[in-house]
Amino acid sequence: MLEPLGVDEATFAVYHALLNHPDSTPEQIAALVDRSADEVEELMDKLRRLGLLVPTWTNPDGEHAVHPRVGLTGLAERRRTELNKALGELKEAEASAEMIAEQYNELLTSRSSGDVEVLKGRANASRRIEELALKAKDTFWGLVPAHFDDAVPKSERSPDFELLGRGIKMRTVYLQSMTASKPAVEYASTMHKLGGEVRVTPTLPMRLLIFDQEIAIMPMDPDSPTAGAVIHRTPAVVSVALALFDAYWSRATEMFDPEDREETPLTPHESEVLRLLAGGAKDEQVARLLGISLRTARRITANLSERLDAASRFELGVAAAKRGWV
Repeated sequence: MLEPLGVDEATFAVYHALLNHPDSTPEQIAALVDRSADEVEELMDKLRRLGLLVPTWTNPDGEHAVHPRVGLTGLAERRRTELNKALGELKEAEASAEMIAEQYNELLTSRSSGDVEVLKGRANASRRIEELALKAKDTFWGLVPAHFDDAVPKSERSPDFELLGRGIKMRTVYLQSMTASKPAVEYASTMHKLGGEVRVTPTLPMRLLIFDQEIAIMPMDPDSPTAGAVIHRTPAVVSVALALFDAYWSRATEMFDPEDREETPLTPHESEVLRLLAGGAKDEQVARLLGISLRTARRITANLSERLDAASRFELGVAAAKRGWV
């Protein structure tokens, strides 16, 4: 019962014997506790370290066991002091561990890799999205679940208009509620006239942006717009994002007549692909000559075929020639 004070059963037995037989020799104590003299000597050394066996004032060569009220109480106080110190050190260690954990968390939430970027905060996310938009080559799909007052950029120099001006093919799904805002409808109408496709739907799961069908951007926390964004390039994640977009796009409602729009110019890649296809190049040759992946080359061809309503390479060439694109 005194183990927390460092006094085990054997040590207490020797201590108790010394209290009851103060003038006994170690050999006599050994006989009383049924242990060897060497064991008793070791246990007496332990008692000295614990302060329970001290020199006698009247006899410098003698020793006596300290009264339990003094010895054990003092030992308990000393042990309490040690425990309090250890507890304080433990609290400091916990604080240090929390700080290290937070630093590691900061590392995780700011780490960039080849396939994933984590951007903390709305400002960081916006700047990176703007940078990626400047590098967009062919397409930009978006699910925009913001309230209509937040969905429409306030600046006349909208990044959407700049993308459309560069010939980027855009598809955007807004919430149906945005149609209650005249500025929002006028904005969407301008996008439509510039060649963008705009649809609306009653609900959307979260904000989702997809560049060139190769980069998917999602919120870090769908319930906290200011938390930041996660940028994925992993093919599996991008494929899931595209499937999600397609599911909502296919069920959404067109805001305007598809015929009531200006002809969208070709992107540089689209122009080169048409030129090469017109010359008889295969997809593999197109990809190699343009320095793009075979997947990208085939996607550009598929987009052009859809845009010109062409069912074959021959029909694609004829439709492109009618428009003076080749």
